[in-house]
This record gives sequence, structure tokens and C-alpha cells, in this order.
Amino acid sequence: MNASTYRAVLCDLRSDQVLDVLPLTELSLDDYIGKIGSATATVPLPNRSIAARARAAVEPGRTALWIERGREIWWGGILWTANLTGDERGRLGLQVQAAGWASYLEHRSVFHTQEAKQTDQYDIVRGLIAYAQNTEGGDIGIEYGAEPSGTLRDRTYRRYDQPRIGELIDQLASVEGGFEWRIMSFRDPGSGRRVKRLQLGSPIIQAGTSEVVLDRPGPVLSYGWPVDATVQATAWQTRGATDNRNQAAESVPLLSELLVDRDGIAAGWPRLDGTSDHSTVTEQRTLDAHARADLAAARRPQTIPEVTVALGRIALSPALLGVIVRLRIRDDWFAEGLDERYRVVGIAVSPPLRGRPETARLFLEAA
Repeated sequence: MNASTYRAVLCDLRSDQVLDVLPLTELSLDDYIGKIGSATATVPLPNRSIAARARAAVEPGRTALWIERGREIWWGGILWTANLTGDERGRLGLQVQAAGWASYLEHRSVFHTQEAKQTDQYDIVRGLIAYAQNTEGGDIGIEYGAEPSGTLRDRTYRRYDQPRIGELIDQLASVEGGFEWRIMSFRDPGSGRRVKRLQLGSPIIQAGTSEVVLDRPGPVLSYGWPVDATVQATAWQTRGATDNRNQAAESVPLLSELLVDRDGIAAGWPRLDGTSDHSTVTEQRTLDAHARADLAAARRPQTIPEVTVALGRIALSPALLGVIVRLRIRDDWFAEGLDERYRVVGIAVSPPLRGRPETARLFLEAA
């Protein structure tokens, strides 16, 4: 098999038993730290035999999709939608869309109150995933370790709120002193089995021991340098849960302290107000910690550079997420030369097409 040939390994979501292995066209896949990745592709159906195999293997909501490049696993997730298409020439194709394993936790809710007192925040995450997987039909094989973060939290998740587990993990991760998380896909080097494993990092996920050098001119084919101030704020207040215990009084939400970035305003930035909602938070100190974290993330315009790299000219893979790269650019804008280090927080792969090389778009943040 050619190294850049992609194929779909379709498995039963709960058992990971292989249902079929099929070729893919029009493939697009991405993966991120801090956001659920996705994959779209078309399974060509050139004859009745392949069509029958695809009909038997593809069942949205219960089919796992692993994407292999050569013998390496480059992506894994849950196939959620399928669309059979037929063109004017009678050619059939099955368009499929999938989302990373973490999307499963967006479809699971807390129906039994969960309480943690002075518990490591990683253990709270693992406890929520264990709760999801210990229910009947709920185990999809997400694995995790036992490493601590060193940060203890108090949390109560009430069954009356019926919160989504993925949202609870995101909320816990985004508080002051929080962490990053994702569910990664890889092949175990010893046994060869496919693995979906929780990855945690506090305050960030960082991978690799040596940096990757990306040059333009060189392997970097193109780049974008967006600067977005629409999400910027110099003042912030966060809303929490609404107290409905006193039926005779007006129901109002818990509010964090009003935070103002006085250093930013003194430096010349205008007053820009930001708000956020954490509707399940009932404790003042927890809500204040969310507000401080939200303001810290919004104090300056958001800049997430992206570079497009030719895969044939440099060895890259989705395992690059969290790796530090050294980006060197020299052109009319960076006339004196840019030479900075960034962390890879996202990757989007485009397989080769006629006249277009195989490329990877890397999303970066300052290291």
C-alpha cells in the first residue's frame, strides 16, 4: 500500500470488532486540542458487492471509524451521519461524517448526582468517563491512566440539571488553574491493537522532546496570520446557576465579581465587556475562578497562525498535536525574518488530488 493511501476501518463502536475495510475518496480530516475533530469522506460504490458491504458496515451512531494512512492510524471517531448519493451517470457514493471520540460524551448525561470533595481534577474527569462507561451499553473502550494534576477541586453535578458529560469536562478544564484534554487515537506498538485514550495536560498538553523546524521558503507552502479582536474584553462578569429555592422571591442567577483589566485600559485599550454562562455552577468561589480564567483568555486579540505544509517534504502526522515547532519566515512582511516557537494545537489533513500535493494545515499558538 502506498504510504499516502487512506482507507476506512469500520468497527462496532462498543466492541471495536472490525466490520469491514473500505477505500475512501474526497477525504478531509482534522484534530485539535480544545475542540473535537472531524472527518468527512466518500466511500465509492462501484458495484453491487461493495454497496452491499457498505450497507452492512455503516450504521450511524454505532459504527466506529478509524482512518489509516498506510499502516498508521491517523484519526478515530464515531460515524454520525451517512448520505447515499447517485449522480447523472449512475455512479453511487456514500458520504460519511464522523466526529472524534469526545463527541460521545456530548451524547451522555449525568442522571445520578455526582459529588467530589477535595478531589484531583483529573480524577473528576476520569470519574465522569467511568460513570458514562459503567452504564449498560455505555462502554466504548475509552482508556485512561492514573496520573495526578496536583489540583484539588470540589464539584457537585446534580441529576436535576441533567448536564452533558462533555460540557462538564470542558467547564472543569476552563476554570482558573485548569487543564487541556482530548481523546487520542493510535495503534499500540506492542500488540498492534487500536487504542482510544484520554490525554490530559495541566495547564497544557505538550508532546515530543525535540522541536520541528518549519521554514518559508521551504516546506511551508502558505500561511495565514489572523488577528481577531471581536472576542477581546477588558472587563468580565460570569453568570452561574439560578437560585429557585425561594418561590416568593425573584429568581436571579449567581454572579461573579465584576473584573476589570485596569492595566490594559491604562495602556490605551478601550473598555470592552465580556460575559459567559456557567449555568450549573452554584458556588461563588468556583464562579469567580471561571470569570478570572475567561478574562485572562480574552484580554488580547486572538491570534492563531496557520501554516500549510507539504507532507512529502517533511515527516508529519496527527501525533504532532502538542509538539513545539520553530517557525522561520522571511518575506516582505517579515522582512527582518520571523523566528519564533509555537505549539501545534490543531491539524487538518488534505490527501493528494490530481495536481495537488498531500498537505497538512497546522494551527499554532505561541509557546
